[in-house]
Amino acid sequence: MTDSGATVLPGLAEIAEVGRDTVRGGYSRHLLDDAERDLRDWFVERAERLGLDVERDRNGNTWAWWGAPGPDAFVTGSHLDSVPGGGAFDGPLGVVSALDAVARLQQEGHRPSRPTAIAVFAEEEGSRFGVACLGSRLLSGAISPERALALTDADGTSLEAVLTSAGIDPSAVGPDPDRLAGIGTFVELHVEQGRGLVDLGSPVALASSILGHGRWRFRFSGQGNHAGATRMTDRRDPVVAAAAAIAAVPGIARSAADARATVGRLRAVPGGTNVIASTAEFWLDARAGEDAVTRTVVGAIVAAAEDAAAANGCALEVTEESWSSRVDFPEGPRAAIDRVLEGDVPVLPTGAGHDAGVLSTHVPSAMLFVRNPTGVSHAPEEWSDADDCAAGVEALTTVMRAST
Repeated sequence: MTDSGATVLPGLAEIAEVGRDTVRGGYSRHLLDDAERDLRDWFVERAERLGLDVERDRNGNTWAWWGAPGPDAFVTGSHLDSVPGGGAFDGPLGVVSALDAVARLQQEGHRPSRPTAIAVFAEEEGSRFGVACLGSRLLSGAISPERALALTDADGTSLEAVLTSAGIDPSAVGPDPDRLAGIGTFVELHVEQGRGLVDLGSPVALASSILGHGRWRFRFSGQGNHAGATRMTDRRDPVVAAAAAIAAVPGIARSAADARATVGRLRAVPGGTNVIASTAEFWLDARAGEDAVTRTVVGAIVAAAEDAAAANGCALEVTEESWSSRVDFPEGPRAAIDRVLEGDVPVLPTGAGHDAGVLSTHVPSAMLFVRNPTGVSHAPEEWSDADDCAAGVEALTTVMRAST
């Protein structure tokens, strides 16, 4: 097993060297960095090879149309960006499968009777600017353009500046109601993030729901000082406060029904080995089956962080960076896909967020999952076997044939 996906689908092999992370392993492909731009160029080339007409919308999302755009469009696709050190399948599998499905239908002589497109959404992972599904959120109005444009990356560069450098007009960023209204159905194929299908013995599943989830930044402010000259009793160490708060997170999450809470990113400033930090930050990802449970878990973690800050003479600031309520995918599109696939597809919930979840508030949406034998995702070991990827392409092709 490798992390390239090169033996799985030819399209994945074509991009297997783009954005490899030699430090973390896996791939780091973030909004409009060199790797993600290369992937955009690859997608345009692949789509144009199929005779599709490619356009970039006002929010940096890319659309490849099979035939003329119009109302009641059938749209499929996913994203090409990754988490830091992510796997080869999360996002690209859905894009490659969509391209392959169109190619198969063209070879059959199929001509769509309704507008049909492949969409590649920008900044789905939120790894550069901290807000997941940013492209679909902007499209649908789930985030204001003012807030989005003011977001900054780890280097302090604003989204506004990054879009400008890419030739995207920041003044046009924001809700695109006409484009949104033109989507009649959206179906996203994605590698499974979990191991439900292994236990069910099926290569493909339909999504029933997405856990409500959000991201919060915890910032502890103390007193920077000399590591050797400052007695332990005289310290106001924000790293110690942050560590105590983080240590409380697993127990709080385990005490709630179907909750998950994760701290995967930390930063101490100034970051010297022989320096007591002046500030320490961590980012919390929290999810649960019910929105109220997620809020309760976060509230308890905030209370623990406040206690830790007080015990160490530090100040605490908590900022909610994003929030997505629980999504229950509508029965209509799911039932239609189930019928097309002859009623032989299991239905699973997911704890991972997706553009389909953001769009489902406005557009009839559905998701297809492709089996992940280990359940590992957001890591270099993420995997899907060749036969299962082929089954995913076949399922998406069948759905597109029947829907277009």
